[in-house]
Amino acid sequence: MKMASPIKRRVSRQIHIGNVAVGGDAPISVQSMTNTETCDVAATVAQIKRLEAACADIVRVSVPSMEAAEAFREIRKQVSVPLVADIHFDHKIAIKVAEYGVDCLRINPGNIGREDRVRAVIDAAKYHNIPIRIGVNAGSLEKELQRKYGEPTPEALVESAMRHIDILDKLDFQNFKLSVKASDVFMAVAAYRQIASQIDQPLHLGITEAGGLRGGTVKSAVGLGLLLMDGIGDTIRVSLAADPVEEVKVGYEILKSLKLRTKGINFIACPSCSRQNFDVISTMNELEARLDDVTTPLDVAVIGCIVNGPGEAKEAEIGLTGGTPNNLVYVAGKPDHKVKNDVLIDHLEQLIREKIALKQEQEKDLIARS
Repeated sequence: MKMASPIKRRVSRQIHIGNVAVGGDAPISVQSMTNTETCDVAATVAQIKRLEAACADIVRVSVPSMEAAEAFREIRKQVSVPLVADIHFDHKIAIKVAEYGVDCLRINPGNIGREDRVRAVIDAAKYHNIPIRIGVNAGSLEKELQRKYGEPTPEALVESAMRHIDILDKLDFQNFKLSVKASDVFMAVAAYRQIASQIDQPLHLGITEAGGLRGGTVKSAVGLGLLLMDGIGDTIRVSLAADPVEEVKVGYEILKSLKLRTKGINFIACPSCSRQNFDVISTMNELEARLDDVTTPLDVAVIGCIVNGPGEAKEAEIGLTGGTPNNLVYVAGKPDHKVKNDVLIDHLEQLIREKIALKQEQEKDLIARS
Protein backbone atom coordinates (compact mmCIF):
# COMPACT_ATOMS: atom_id res chain seq x y z
CA MET A 1 0.00 0.00 0.00
CA LYS A 2 1.29 3.44 -0.93
CA MET A 3 1.55 5.98 1.89
CA ALA A 4 -0.17 9.30 1.39
CA SER A 5 1.89 12.45 1.77
CA PRO A 6 1.68 13.81 5.34
CA ILE A 7 2.67 17.32 4.21
CA LYS A 8 0.30 20.16 5.10
CA ARG A 9 1.22 23.19 3.07
CA ARG A 10 1.56 26.63 4.60
CA VAL A 11 -1.44 28.84 3.90
CA SER A 12 -0.43 31.63 1.52
CA ARG A 13 -2.24 34.17 -0.59
CA GLN A 14 -2.40 33.40 -4.29
CA ILE A 15 -0.87 35.46 -7.06
CA HIS A 16 -0.59 34.80 -10.79
CA ILE A 17 2.52 34.82 -12.94
CA GLY A 18 1.03 34.81 -16.40
CA ASN A 19 -1.39 31.90 -16.44
CA VAL A 20 0.38 30.09 -13.58
CA ALA A 21 -1.23 30.36 -10.16
CA VAL A 22 1.31 30.61 -7.34
CA GLY A 23 0.42 30.12 -3.69
CA GLY A 24 -2.89 29.19 -2.14
CA ASP A 25 -3.88 25.70 -3.22
CA ALA A 26 -2.01 25.87 -6.54
CA PRO A 27 0.58 23.17 -7.31
CA ILE A 28 4.16 24.06 -6.42
CA SER A 29 5.63 25.42 -9.65
CA VAL A 30 9.06 24.60 -11.04
CA GLN A 31 11.18 27.46 -12.30
CA SER A 32 14.51 27.81 -14.09
CA MET A 33 16.55 30.60 -15.62
CA THR A 34 18.19 31.10 -18.98
CA ASN A 35 21.98 31.33 -19.14
CA THR A 36 22.23 32.57 -22.72
CA GLU A 37 23.13 36.15 -23.65
CA THR A 38 19.67 37.78 -23.59
CA CYS A 39 20.50 39.97 -26.57
CA ASP A 40 20.97 36.77 -28.58
CA VAL A 41 17.26 36.38 -29.17
CA ALA A 42 17.47 33.16 -31.18
CA ALA A 43 19.61 31.36 -28.59
CA THR A 44 17.48 32.56 -25.68
CA VAL A 45 14.22 31.58 -27.37
CA ALA A 46 15.66 28.15 -28.20
CA GLN A 47 16.66 27.59 -24.58
CA ILE A 48 13.29 28.75 -23.25
CA LYS A 49 11.53 26.34 -25.59
CA ARG A 50 13.75 23.50 -24.32
CA LEU A 51 12.81 24.45 -20.77
CA GLU A 52 9.16 24.59 -21.74
CA ALA A 53 9.42 21.12 -23.30
CA ALA A 54 10.88 19.90 -20.00
CA CYS A 55 7.70 21.27 -18.32
CA ALA A 56 9.18 24.36 -16.66
CA ASP A 57 6.24 26.34 -15.32
CA ILE A 58 8.08 29.69 -15.20
CA VAL A 59 11.35 30.90 -16.75
CA ARG A 60 13.46 33.81 -15.50
CA VAL A 61 15.46 35.91 -17.96
CA SER A 62 18.19 38.37 -17.01
CA VAL A 63 17.56 41.88 -18.38
CA PRO A 64 20.62 43.96 -17.40
CA SER A 65 20.31 46.75 -19.98
CA MET A 66 17.89 48.63 -22.20
CA GLU A 67 19.34 46.73 -25.15
CA ALA A 68 18.42 43.49 -23.36
CA ALA A 69 14.95 44.93 -22.71
CA GLU A 70 14.46 45.40 -26.45
CA ALA A 71 15.63 41.82 -27.01
CA PHE A 72 13.18 40.69 -24.31
CA ARG A 73 10.37 42.26 -26.31
CA GLU A 74 11.15 39.93 -29.21
CA ILE A 75 11.64 36.93 -26.93
CA ARG A 76 8.24 37.51 -25.33
CA LYS A 77 6.58 37.33 -28.75
CA GLN A 78 8.07 33.93 -29.54
CA VAL A 79 7.41 31.92 -26.37
CA SER A 80 4.30 31.15 -24.35
CA VAL A 81 5.70 30.14 -20.95
CA PRO A 82 5.44 32.86 -18.26
CA LEU A 83 8.60 34.97 -18.05
CA VAL A 84 10.18 36.72 -15.08
CA ALA A 85 12.54 39.60 -15.86
CA ASP A 86 15.58 39.69 -13.58
CA ILE A 87 16.46 43.36 -12.93
CA HIS A 88 18.65 44.75 -10.20
CA PHE A 89 18.96 48.54 -10.18
CA ASP A 90 17.57 50.39 -13.20
CA HIS A 91 13.90 51.21 -12.68
CA LYS A 92 13.55 52.26 -16.33
CA ILE A 93 14.28 48.70 -17.46
CA ALA A 94 11.55 47.38 -15.16
CA ILE A 95 9.02 49.83 -16.56
CA LYS A 96 10.01 49.01 -20.13
CA VAL A 97 9.69 45.20 -19.80
CA ALA A 98 6.35 45.71 -18.03
CA GLU A 99 5.19 47.45 -21.21
CA TYR A 100 6.59 44.57 -23.27
CA GLY A 101 4.53 41.89 -21.58
CA VAL A 102 6.67 40.48 -18.77
CA ASP A 103 4.73 38.27 -16.34
CA CYS A 104 6.72 39.11 -13.20
CA LEU A 105 9.46 41.53 -12.15
CA ARG A 106 12.34 40.21 -10.07
CA ILE A 107 13.54 43.45 -8.52
CA ASN A 108 14.21 44.53 -4.94
CA PRO A 109 12.49 47.85 -4.16
CA GLY A 110 15.28 48.90 -1.82
CA ASN A 111 17.81 48.65 -4.65
CA ILE A 112 15.98 51.02 -6.98
CA GLY A 113 16.91 54.22 -5.16
CA ARG A 114 14.69 57.28 -4.83
CA GLU A 115 11.09 56.91 -3.72
CA ASP A 116 9.73 58.37 -6.96
CA ARG A 117 11.54 55.64 -8.93
CA VAL A 118 10.18 52.92 -6.67
CA ARG A 119 6.69 54.36 -7.02
CA ALA A 120 7.04 54.41 -10.82
CA VAL A 121 7.89 50.70 -10.87
CA ILE A 122 5.01 49.83 -8.53
CA ASP A 123 2.61 51.93 -10.61
CA ALA A 124 3.70 50.03 -13.73
CA ALA A 125 3.25 46.69 -11.95
CA LYS A 126 -0.22 47.72 -10.79
CA TYR A 127 -1.21 49.03 -14.21
CA HIS A 128 -0.13 45.84 -15.99
CA ASN A 129 -1.29 43.60 -13.10
CA ILE A 130 2.04 41.85 -12.72
CA PRO A 131 3.61 40.67 -9.46
CA ILE A 132 7.06 41.43 -8.12
CA ARG A 133 9.48 38.91 -6.71
CA ILE A 134 11.67 40.17 -3.90
CA GLY A 135 14.89 38.18 -4.01
CA VAL A 136 17.16 38.39 -0.96
CA ASN A 137 20.52 36.65 -1.31
CA ALA A 138 23.17 36.04 1.35
CA GLY A 139 25.86 37.08 -1.11
CA SER A 140 24.45 40.55 -1.74
CA LEU A 141 23.12 41.84 1.58
CA GLU A 142 23.00 45.58 2.18
CA LYS A 143 26.27 47.01 3.56
CA GLU A 144 24.66 48.24 6.77
CA LEU A 145 23.31 44.74 7.46
CA GLN A 146 26.75 43.29 6.80
CA ARG A 147 28.17 45.71 9.36
CA LYS A 148 25.38 44.99 11.85
CA TYR A 149 25.60 41.20 11.71
CA GLY A 150 29.26 40.83 10.70
CA GLU A 151 28.39 38.04 8.28
CA PRO A 152 25.30 36.67 6.54
CA THR A 153 22.86 35.12 9.02
CA PRO A 154 19.23 33.98 8.81
CA GLU A 155 18.25 37.05 10.81
CA ALA A 156 20.09 39.33 8.37
CA LEU A 157 18.29 37.74 5.42
CA VAL A 158 14.92 38.19 7.09
CA GLU A 159 15.64 41.80 8.09
CA SER A 160 16.64 42.58 4.51
CA ALA A 161 13.44 41.00 3.23
CA MET A 162 11.29 42.95 5.67
CA ARG A 163 12.91 46.22 4.57
CA HIS A 164 11.80 45.57 1.00
CA ILE A 165 8.35 44.45 2.15
CA ASP A 166 7.91 47.63 4.20
CA ILE A 167 8.49 49.69 1.06
CA LEU A 168 5.78 47.75 -0.79
CA ASP A 169 3.43 48.03 2.19
CA LYS A 170 3.76 51.83 2.18
CA LEU A 171 2.78 51.81 -1.50
CA ASP A 172 -0.15 49.44 -0.84
CA PHE A 173 1.30 46.68 -3.01
CA GLN A 174 0.77 43.09 -1.86
CA ASN A 175 1.10 41.32 -5.21
CA PHE A 176 4.53 39.81 -4.60
CA LYS A 177 6.40 36.64 -3.73
CA LEU A 178 9.65 36.37 -1.82
CA SER A 179 12.87 34.39 -1.64
CA VAL A 180 15.60 34.44 1.04
CA LYS A 181 18.36 32.35 -0.51
CA ALA A 182 21.74 31.24 0.73
CA SER A 183 24.19 28.61 -0.48
CA ASP A 184 24.43 27.29 3.10
CA VAL A 185 21.56 24.86 3.68
CA PHE A 186 21.13 25.62 7.39
CA MET A 187 21.10 29.38 6.82
CA ALA A 188 18.58 29.21 4.00
CA VAL A 189 16.27 26.82 5.84
CA ALA A 190 16.34 28.93 9.02
CA ALA A 191 15.63 32.13 7.09
CA TYR A 192 12.70 30.62 5.20
CA ARG A 193 11.23 29.21 8.40
CA GLN A 194 11.43 32.62 10.06
CA ILE A 195 9.92 34.59 7.20
CA ALA A 196 7.17 31.99 6.62
CA SER A 197 5.65 32.84 9.98
CA GLN A 198 5.77 36.60 9.40
CA ILE A 199 4.09 37.07 6.00
CA ASP A 200 1.38 35.34 4.00
CA GLN A 201 2.79 35.96 0.52
CA PRO A 202 4.01 33.01 -1.57
CA LEU A 203 7.61 31.88 -1.04
CA HIS A 204 10.00 30.98 -3.84
CA LEU A 205 12.48 28.38 -2.61
CA GLY A 206 16.07 27.88 -3.64
CA ILE A 207 19.50 26.99 -2.33
CA THR A 208 21.45 29.54 -4.31
CA GLU A 209 24.70 28.66 -6.09
CA ALA A 210 24.22 25.06 -4.98
CA GLY A 211 27.04 23.72 -7.17
CA GLY A 212 27.42 21.35 -10.09
CA LEU A 213 24.97 18.73 -11.25
CA ARG A 214 25.73 16.08 -8.62
CA GLY A 215 26.65 18.19 -5.59
CA GLY A 216 24.06 20.86 -6.33
CA THR A 217 21.34 18.27 -6.75
CA VAL A 218 22.11 16.73 -3.36
CA LYS A 219 22.38 20.09 -1.58
CA SER A 220 19.13 21.32 -3.13
CA ALA A 221 17.30 18.09 -2.35
CA VAL A 222 18.33 18.34 1.30
CA GLY A 223 17.54 22.05 1.71
CA LEU A 224 14.35 22.18 -0.32
CA GLY A 225 13.24 18.84 1.08
CA LEU A 226 13.44 20.12 4.66
CA LEU A 227 11.33 23.17 3.80
CA LEU A 228 8.83 21.31 1.64
CA MET A 229 8.33 18.75 4.41
CA ASP A 230 7.42 21.71 6.64
CA GLY A 231 4.81 22.75 4.07
CA ILE A 232 6.86 25.80 3.10
CA GLY A 233 7.25 26.73 -0.56
CA ASP A 234 5.08 27.75 -3.50
CA THR A 235 7.66 27.80 -6.29
CA ILE A 236 11.12 26.24 -6.47
CA ARG A 237 14.30 26.60 -8.46
CA VAL A 238 17.19 24.18 -8.27
CA SER A 239 20.24 26.36 -8.94
CA LEU A 240 22.86 24.25 -10.73
CA ALA A 241 26.04 25.00 -12.62
CA ALA A 242 24.60 22.82 -15.39
CA ASP A 243 22.17 22.86 -18.29
CA PRO A 244 19.04 24.67 -17.02
CA VAL A 245 16.94 21.77 -18.29
CA GLU A 246 18.60 19.65 -15.60
CA GLU A 247 17.33 22.14 -13.01
CA VAL A 248 13.78 21.45 -14.11
CA LYS A 249 14.28 17.68 -14.10
CA VAL A 250 15.79 17.70 -10.61
CA GLY A 251 13.06 20.04 -9.35
CA TYR A 252 10.35 17.67 -10.48
CA GLU A 253 12.17 14.68 -8.96
CA ILE A 254 12.27 16.45 -5.59
CA LEU A 255 8.56 17.25 -5.76
CA LYS A 256 7.69 13.76 -6.99
CA SER A 257 9.59 12.15 -4.12
CA LEU A 258 7.45 14.14 -1.67
CA LYS A 259 4.25 13.46 -3.65
CA LEU A 260 3.77 17.17 -4.27
CA ARG A 261 3.77 16.94 -8.09
CA THR A 262 3.49 14.17 -10.64
CA LYS A 263 5.30 14.24 -13.96
CA GLY A 264 6.73 11.52 -16.15
CA ILE A 265 7.80 8.08 -15.04
CA ASN A 266 8.48 7.36 -11.40
CA PHE A 267 11.06 4.57 -11.62
CA ILE A 268 11.50 2.23 -8.67
CA ALA A 269 14.77 0.45 -9.36
CA CYS A 270 17.16 -1.58 -7.25
CA PRO A 271 20.86 -0.62 -7.03
CA SER A 272 21.69 -4.12 -8.36
CA CYS A 273 23.74 -6.89 -6.74
CA SER A 274 25.05 -10.35 -7.58
CA ARG A 275 21.50 -11.74 -7.41
CA GLN A 276 20.37 -9.76 -10.45
CA ASN A 277 19.16 -11.77 -13.41
CA PHE A 278 19.66 -8.93 -15.88
CA ASP A 279 21.84 -5.82 -16.00
CA VAL A 280 19.72 -3.41 -13.97
CA ILE A 281 22.01 -0.40 -14.37
CA SER A 282 22.28 -0.50 -18.15
CA THR A 283 18.56 -1.27 -18.42
CA MET A 284 17.67 1.77 -16.31
CA ASN A 285 20.08 4.07 -18.14
CA GLU A 286 18.61 3.05 -21.48
CA LEU A 287 14.99 3.32 -20.35
CA GLU A 288 15.50 6.76 -18.81
CA ALA A 289 17.13 8.01 -22.01
CA ARG A 290 14.45 6.55 -24.28
CA LEU A 291 11.53 7.74 -22.16
CA ASP A 292 12.82 11.22 -21.36
CA ASP A 293 10.00 12.71 -23.45
CA VAL A 294 7.23 11.19 -21.33
CA THR A 295 5.36 13.64 -19.09
CA THR A 296 2.34 11.51 -18.16
CA PRO A 297 2.74 10.10 -14.63
CA LEU A 298 3.42 6.35 -14.42
CA ASP A 299 4.97 4.12 -11.74
CA VAL A 300 7.42 1.56 -13.15
CA ALA A 301 9.40 -0.93 -11.03
CA VAL A 302 12.61 -2.50 -12.36
CA ILE A 303 14.00 -5.02 -9.85
CA GLY A 304 16.77 -7.47 -10.68
CA CYS A 305 15.76 -10.50 -8.61
CA ILE A 306 12.89 -12.25 -6.83
CA VAL A 307 13.81 -11.11 -3.31
CA ASN A 308 12.23 -7.65 -3.47
CA GLY A 309 10.95 -7.78 -7.03
CA PRO A 310 7.44 -9.17 -6.54
CA GLY A 311 6.66 -6.81 -3.65
CA GLU A 312 7.75 -3.70 -5.57
CA ALA A 313 6.16 -4.85 -8.84
CA LYS A 314 2.77 -5.31 -7.16
CA GLU A 315 2.76 -1.64 -6.18
CA ALA A 316 3.66 -0.35 -9.67
CA GLU A 317 1.55 0.05 -12.79
CA ILE A 318 4.20 -1.85 -14.73
CA GLY A 319 6.77 -3.99 -12.94
CA LEU A 320 9.67 -6.22 -13.86
CA THR A 321 11.17 -8.89 -11.63
CA GLY A 322 14.35 -10.70 -12.61
CA GLY A 323 14.05 -14.48 -12.80
CA THR A 324 15.55 -17.64 -14.26
CA PRO A 325 15.33 -18.58 -17.07
CA ASN A 326 13.05 -15.64 -17.92
CA ASN A 327 12.01 -12.43 -16.18
CA LEU A 328 8.45 -11.82 -15.00
CA VAL A 329 6.43 -8.76 -16.04
CA TYR A 330 3.68 -7.43 -13.78
CA VAL A 331 0.84 -5.30 -15.13
CA ALA A 332 -1.48 -3.44 -12.74
CA GLY A 333 0.10 -5.26 -9.80
CA LYS A 334 -0.40 -8.79 -11.11
CA PRO A 335 1.94 -11.27 -12.87
CA ASP A 336 1.19 -11.00 -16.58
CA HIS A 337 3.87 -12.63 -18.76
CA LYS A 338 7.56 -13.49 -19.05
CA VAL A 339 10.28 -11.84 -21.12
CA LYS A 340 13.83 -12.78 -22.12
CA ASN A 341 16.87 -10.59 -21.48
CA ASP A 342 17.68 -10.01 -25.15
CA VAL A 343 14.39 -8.18 -25.80
CA LEU A 344 13.90 -6.78 -22.32
CA ILE A 345 14.45 -3.07 -22.93
CA ASP A 346 12.51 -2.87 -26.20
CA HIS A 347 9.65 -4.80 -24.66
CA LEU A 348 9.46 -2.60 -21.55
CA GLU A 349 9.55 0.58 -23.60
CA GLN A 350 6.69 -0.70 -25.75
CA LEU A 351 4.61 -1.66 -22.71
CA ILE A 352 5.22 1.70 -21.07
CA ARG A 353 4.34 3.70 -24.17
CA GLU A 354 1.17 1.65 -24.69
CA LYS A 355 0.16 2.29 -21.09
CA ILE A 356 0.90 6.01 -21.46
CA ALA A 357 -1.22 6.20 -24.64
CA LEU A 358 -4.09 4.46 -22.82
CA LYS A 359 -3.90 6.86 -19.88
CA GLN A 360 -3.88 9.84 -22.23
CA GLU A 361 -6.98 8.55 -24.04
CA GLN A 362 -8.74 7.97 -20.74
CA GLU A 363 -7.89 11.50 -19.68
CA LYS A 364 -9.26 12.91 -22.94
CA ASP A 365 -12.49 10.95 -22.49
CA LEU A 366 -12.83 12.22 -18.93
CA ILE A 367 -12.36 15.83 -20.04
CA ALA A 368 -14.87 15.36 -22.88
CA ARG A 369 -17.50 14.01 -20.47
CA SER A 370 -16.98 16.74 -17.87
